[in-house]
Amino acid sequence: MTLIFNPIPTAIVRAYQAGGLDANGQVPERKVSDGDGNPCRHCLKMIPEGAEMLVLAHRPFPAPQPYAELGPIFLCADECEAGGGAAVPEVLESPDYIIRGYGADDRIVYGTGSVVPTVRITAEAEVRLADPRVSYVHVRSARNNCYQVRIDRQ
Repeated sequence: MTLIFNPIPTAIVRAYQAGGLDANGQVPERKVSDGDGNPCRHCLKMIPEGAEMLVLAHRPFPAPQPYAELGPIFLCADECEAGGGAAVPEVLESPDYIIRGYGADDRIVYGTGSVVPTVRITAEAEVRLADPRVSYVHVRSARNNCYQVRIDRQ
């Protein structure tokens, strides 16, 4: 099975970068990165020290519903190119992450969530995506539950 790490879609990111409202109905905050742990969820790279960034609430689901978590994310304030692909993105630099499978209805598939070492993300995502009930996997921070990236089958 080939996996693809998918960033937040460019159209959504461009709306945020243009001052569009976030999942809480607020304009994204503009900050300056201190270079320490500010992963852009679009280019899937760390935002360098001194670069402007956006801090906002994002819901990585098509519509609100009980399982559609939202939370804080960082994005480059200036346009950046979408990252992603088959390799684990460089923004996943913590020792471990939560991974969780979701069904076609965008709801958690119970029994698919766990904290896994970063070096095992691909293998563990393959296990979850081998389950026909799972349509995609989210990777989230193991410490703060912040959304990082979506993994799909290719």
